[in-house]
Amino acid sequence: MSANRQFRTALCLLAGFCCAGVQTALGQLPPGATQPQTPSGQRASIREYLRGPAQRELLYVTLPGSLERPVDNNGNGIVVLDAKNGYNFVKRIQTWDVPASQNALQVAGVTASPVTQLIYVASRGRLVAIDLTTDKRAWDNEYDGQCCERPQVSPDGKLLYVGSDLKDFWYVIDAKSGTLITKIMTPLSAGSHNLNLSQDGKLIFMSPSLHKVLSIADASTNSVVKTIEFGDNTRVFVINHDASLIYSNTNNLLGFEIADVRSGKVTQHVEVEGFGWREKWNVSPRPRIPHGCPSHGIALTPDERELWVADGINNYIHIFDNTVMPPKQISSIKTTAGPYWITVGLDGKLAYVSSGDIIDMKTKKIVGQMKDEYGRTMYSEKLLHMVFENGKLIRVANQFGNGLRAVETSSASAKP
Repeated sequence: MSANRQFRTALCLLAGFCCAGVQTALGQLPPGATQPQTPSGQRASIREYLRGPAQRELLYVTLPGSLERPVDNNGNGIVVLDAKNGYNFVKRIQTWDVPASQNALQVAGVTASPVTQLIYVASRGRLVAIDLTTDKRAWDNEYDGQCCERPQVSPDGKLLYVGSDLKDFWYVIDAKSGTLITKIMTPLSAGSHNLNLSQDGKLIFMSPSLHKVLSIADASTNSVVKTIEFGDNTRVFVINHDASLIYSNTNNLLGFEIADVRSGKVTQHVEVEGFGWREKWNVSPRPRIPHGCPSHGIALTPDERELWVADGINNYIHIFDNTVMPPKQISSIKTTAGPYWITVGLDGKLAYVSSGDIIDMKTKKIVGQMKDEYGRTMYSEKLLHMVFENGKLIRVANQFGNGLRAVETSSASAKP
């Protein structure tokens, strides 16, 4: 082969290689290459393959998130897990930088908003908002020094409602700036603790831990319009899709009570059967049960067909058929540690329990555990399941397991 011909052949090969490189850089595959796939098995562009999928499904676990564990059990901050990749550790986000000589601030609740792109973490002492697009603090307030308990953000992302630290009022805050707007006074519900919102954001449900009376406020006036007295001090509670029913744990009960919002009356008192809780609870001296009550944890499946109830005496979750009234006990799940809160993930497929267990809500089997970057189980009662698209929050689960859709059966009417 002549020197000129060899030179021309080399130029052609070089041009071919350059063309393939340009195709790859533009997100195109060269001829004959196999198109890569995403972890879900769907075909992906080379750009998505190299940079990762645009959508991320994550679990944000706040720490220390349980009074029932040492405050330094898992350190402090927010541990982020990859919900689509075996709940692998992603990163730890700092909330408050507390000196080692002091106890970390105990987290009291967490909520987030796709409107503001903020996650709000309440502690007994402060309320912080962290920008989800940067993981940096947007603002951090202590208000009058009497905050804070479980927060909720309005559906439009404008307002944040949060309880005082076991007082008789609740803060109404601008969700973007953190500015205090007003307070909702609840003289009959002293000991503010758990706060929930109706799905449309029009009603605010505020329960104390020190009294039997739950107060309901109108969000348009920030004033109490109704109170409901339960059989004992109210604890964790959830509401159904149209906020016509309240399902609540109470003190001295392994089970729950149901209140009709329209009438303002408790209509059902349901106890867990077959686990000998009364014999274990009604003794002297009484055994030390976390949170001081047999049941501290309750959740509806999104379709409201089932009600899940925590059992802190025996370390179980008991499941009730909610298509009949009163709900009927149908099965139980043994947890690996004490269950004191049940968070239902997006779409109702998984339950995240403060025992550290991840439970498939269809098969009723434990399918995983929430662990930090050191492989230690996290026992948090304050966490959120969230979905991001191109770095922006688009969906977030509620920290309370509220019902989202009506049950399609006449026997499960919202007016028992």
